[in-house]
Amino acid sequence: MKTAQSPELKLLRTAFWQREHHLDKMTFKELVVAYFQYPAIIAYLLLSVVALGAFAWSPAPVVPTLLAIGTASVAYPLIWYVLHRWVLHSRWMFKRQFLAATWKRIHYDHHQDPNHLEVLFGALHTTLPTIAIGVIPLGWAIGSFWDAGFGGAAIAFATGLITTCIYEFVHCIQHLAYKPRHKLLVEMKRRHMAHHFHDENGNYGITTFFWDKLFGTFYDRSERPAKSPTVFNLGYDETAARRWPWVAELSGGVTTGHPRQREKSA
Repeated sequence: MKTAQSPELKLLRTAFWQREHHLDKMTFKELVVAYFQYPAIIAYLLLSVVALGAFAWSPAPVVPTLLAIGTASVAYPLIWYVLHRWVLHSRWMFKRQFLAATWKRIHYDHHQDPNHLEVLFGALHTTLPTIAIGVIPLGWAIGSFWDAGFGGAAIAFATGLITTCIYEFVHCIQHLAYKPRHKLLVEMKRRHMAHHFHDENGNYGITTFFWDKLFGTFYDRSERPAKSPTVFNLGYDETAARRWPWVAELSGGVTTGHPRQREKSA
């Protein structure tokens, strides 16, 4: 399978990363080093500094600031759940030629090989607009009650960016060949591994599964004895590829089964 060549991946190839990285073969230290060198993470951190600078230039009072931070932090898991369930796991995106490459990059490749670090991180051209649209209006609305819409928007955007960095790091740990010590992280990893290697139709959360429980998509493996046949291809199989060939053309064909088993048979 060909690796998606998004702008940040092309930058990665010409900069410090001359080989592929797989989290199930990396140490925690190697992950930390790679994490802080990844272009998307660098972009989030730099933009969060800019947003904090904008807030310092035109701050909001303490109350709306705290409300904006809290609201952005609470809204983020819901936004992620909605996008993960109804966009990333959609089957309507690969059926439209102009969206096929985006769907492949933002989630199909990740499920094809869940431990491949280069495609674990979201693509900047999709994540940054999502963060901005998801939290800036909330911060602006809260701040506007105190005539501080700009400050509220700036601190909400900074919160969204920092939360994204936390989400991405936790997501990496869930795929790393590393057993977390904290019980909460152990539980997060167990649920997320079930999503990737047992049944993709559930456990959509990353740091919280509250929305899965609320919407009835939270599950334990024992509750679903049969493994999903689409857990690695998200429904894009040979039949789908014949009708909607664009993802297959970008991927060099259609692959099935566990990624490590595919490596052995290659």
